Amino acid sequence: MANGAVILDVDGTLVDSNDAHARAWVDAFARHGIAVPFEKVRRAIGMGGDKLMPSVSGIREDSEQGQAISRDRAELFQSTYLPQVRPFPRVRELVERFLADALTLAVASSAKEDELEPLLQIAAVADLIPHRTSSDDAERSKPDPDIVQAALREARAERARTIMIGDTPYDLEAAARARIEFVGLECGGWSRADLRGAAQVFASPADLLERYEQSVCARLRPLTARTS
Repeated sequence: MANGAVILDVDGTLVDSNDAHARAWVDAFARHGIAVPFEKVRRAIGMGGDKLMPSVSGIREDSEQGQAISRDRAELFQSTYLPQVRPFPRVRELVERFLADALTLAVASSAKEDELEPLLQIAAVADLIPHRTSSDDAERSKPDPDIVQAALREARAERARTIMIGDTPYDLEAAARARIEFVGLECGGWSRADLRGAAQVFASPADLLERYEQSVCARLRPLTARTS
C-alpha cells in the first residue's frame, strides 16, 4: 500500500495571516483611490489574486491597473504585515506527527512563491515539508483545483490516500474538485458551517493534534506504524 499523503494549506491553517493579507489588499486598493471594505476582502482571502481582485473590486488582475495593485499589495505585505504574522500553536508538533506516521507532506498555497518560504519559516516547518506548490504553479487559483492537483503530482500521491487540510471554503472546494478528502480548521476565521462538506472540522492545528487518533489523518499511516 502506498504511503498516505497530507496536503497543507498555509495561510490561516499553519500561520495566522489572513487578516494581514486582507489589510495589505485594502491598503493597495486605497493607493489607487479604490475603497474596498476590509470585511469584503477578508471573506475572499484564500482565493488567489486572479479571483480575489475582480471579486471585490471588479478589476482584472491581468489589467494594467490590476498589475499595479498586485505589485503594491506584495510590497505592503512583505514590508508591513509579514513581520507581524505568527504561527498557530503546535504547528511543528503536528507536522512532526505526520512524519512520524510516514506520511508524505506537500503544500498547496494560493500565496506567491516568494511569500511561501517566509510563511513556512514563520510556521517553523520549512525544513519538514519537501513538496511545495504555490499560485505560480497553477494557471487558476483556488477554488479551482489546479494548485491541489499540482501538489498531488509533486508528491506523487494517490488521491484515495491523500487528505488536504485547510481553513477556507475555497480550500474545501479545490480539494473536492481534485477528488481528495478534506479536513477543515476554524482558526482561519471560517466556521464549521462555512466548511460544511469537510470530512472533519477542528478548531486549530493544536486541536487536531490533541484528537489525532480520532482524525481521518490517523488512518493514512501504514499498517506497520499502526501496530508498532
